[in-house]
Amino acid sequence: MSAWRLAVDLEPAAARAFASLDAVFALEGERVSRSPLSDVIRVEIAGERYYVKRYRSAGKGLRRYLGRPRVKAEWQNLRRFVTWGIATAPLAAWGLERSGGAFLRGALITRELSGTQDLARLAKDNAPCLADPRWVDGVSRQLARATRLMHDHHFVHNDLKWRNLLVDGEGRLFFIDCPLGGFWWGHWLRRRIVKDLACLDKVAKYQLSRTQRLRFYLQYRRRSRLNASDKVRIRQILKYFEGRE
Repeated sequence: MSAWRLAVDLEPAAARAFASLDAVFALEGERVSRSPLSDVIRVEIAGERYYVKRYRSAGKGLRRYLGRPRVKAEWQNLRRFVTWGIATAPLAAWGLERSGGAFLRGALITRELSGTQDLARLAKDNAPCLADPRWVDGVSRQLARATRLMHDHHFVHNDLKWRNLLVDGEGRLFFIDCPLGGFWWGHWLRRRIVKDLACLDKVAKYQLSRTQRLRFYLQYRRRSRLNASDKVRIRQILKYFEGRE
């Protein structure tokens, strides 16, 4: 069984290039990344660039049959972001193929967000914008709002790192790459919220001032002062990666 969908506003040339899973797996382009399960290439069609992520495996043994394939989780999560008002890369095409209930292959294609860089690259390059308080505050507010929106829906990203956050020349923030995101409740939700926030702070503590980091947390909490529970959570965030770095 194969299920493959194209975005309704896809340009004709791209629709032809992405017409089927067979066509997508035959595409050649600039190699972006590769792993045992998947690869990512960038292609240009009619002057527009697309990122093509192709999964050739769901893992070994029962992983082929059990649970939701990563490719499906990824496209569903990107669509959730759109529904919640979180800026992300627009989907161009997505789908997967099964045989006898086992995952065979799948892919998702997103339009390139022109003129963007990920925050990790900006940090590595010591970009001047990170030293601009107004720029940092603008991005911080967007990030706090989007992160809180996710968590208010009992959803956690599970890989909320600076490399998965893009920003364009106008300082607009975009969330990308979320195959591990999912819904949690109770104790497990609280633990994973701490993980999301700790992943953000893992780089922030080297790039931003303590005041900027605290301001982000207050923006996330939608309040002007910390209470007792906030102080407990901040200690958990600061200790989360102790001994793992």
